[in-house]
Amino acid sequence: MLKAVILIGGPQKGTRFRPLSFDVAKPLFPVAGVPMIQHHIEACAKVPHLKEILLIGFYQPNEALSRFLSSAQQEFKVSIRYLQEYSALGTAGGIYHFRDQILMGGTKAFFVMNADVCCDFPLMEMLQFQKRHGDTNSFVMLGTTANRQQSLNYGCIVENQDTHEVLHYVEKPSTFVSDIINCGVYLLSPEIFQYIGNAFQKNQEDLSIEENTNGWQRPESIRLEQDIFTALASHGKLFVYKTNGFWSQIKSAGSAIYASRLYLNSYNKTHPERLAKTKDGGPTIEGNVYIHPTANVNPTATLGPNVSIGTGVTIGAGVRVRESIILHGATVQDHSCVLNSIVGWDSIIGRWARVEGTPSDPNPNDPYAKIDSETLFRDGKLTPSITILGCNVSIPAEVIILNSIVLPHKDLNRSFKNQIIL
Repeated sequence: MLKAVILIGGPQKGTRFRPLSFDVAKPLFPVAGVPMIQHHIEACAKVPHLKEILLIGFYQPNEALSRFLSSAQQEFKVSIRYLQEYSALGTAGGIYHFRDQILMGGTKAFFVMNADVCCDFPLMEMLQFQKRHGDTNSFVMLGTTANRQQSLNYGCIVENQDTHEVLHYVEKPSTFVSDIINCGVYLLSPEIFQYIGNAFQKNQEDLSIEENTNGWQRPESIRLEQDIFTALASHGKLFVYKTNGFWSQIKSAGSAIYASRLYLNSYNKTHPERLAKTKDGGPTIEGNVYIHPTANVNPTATLGPNVSIGTGVTIGAGVRVRESIILHGATVQDHSCVLNSIVGWDSIIGRWARVEGTPSDPNPNDPYAKIDSETLFRDGKLTPSITILGCNVSIPAEVIILNSIVLPHKDLNRSFKNQIIL
């Protein structure tokens, strides 16, 4: 029997995702029209004999999460439960704390996935790879190729090119180690808990020796990557399956637009019914566009490429939207223009207004380039990035909002450029 675990983190994580994470838990933020973790759940639901999906994190259970879980259970016909940690326990500490729940029912193997990754989730291929390499008790990491410079921002994997065994693993090295990086998707067997248990005991011993600790360190806070995989490398237990499919992290709001583009592009194969088409009497569609059935879009509007329109959105006459996410209940009034932006829930953009950001895309000429985790400030100035409007923001007519972040519940009365509007 198989299970899957999705690590969703908690409210003090996802700070780079603000102001969008003020109003919705980051794992539920819509990417390409559906909540971020629904892409993970859809991939898991396609795996035969996968009986249960467990979400582990330290969010307080809330109505939005409960509603999403019950609707996903009905749609995908698989048991989905949320297990709340009492504190941030790290990527290994969380699964170790709930090991009885994971192993219940005789689990032979289980997937572990970080919620903030976007990829095509080749789970079946990882299962077949595990059968071909090593035994059923071996562990498989999903890897992909990055360029030399960007590989330093990720966990780096040195593999035996014949057997694909992981010989060396370093998390965010200071010098170049390997161009194969960790994708944050793993196939593990119950034997992993033995190794995590050993790390837990070692942490306890170390903390008892250090009498003068601050008290914030917990022996049960264990990281799968640094504490477990680094030690497991070159012991014939850990293997890497390299994917040629798309992959990206969703750390910042800017990376959500790029992830949306990757998923919308994948819908051509996986969910063509989700992509809008230009029809008589409908808006002009360019490239991949998702429009929720409840949205009201004027036929003279032009949308795309890479646009996602949420529930109950109103798009006026002559509007142009490109490379943007418009969240539910927002109104974009006549002849306004939205480019490289995220428009928050229930926000209003006035007539003839222009809301524009600067895309933070990977280098299009480098097939292995990844999206950079952009810093908010550089040389004392706000880094030009996508424009984000928090929820319930009102933009007046005939103004320009450029490369700015607007916090929720703001009524603007003029144009802004390169500013955070508090």
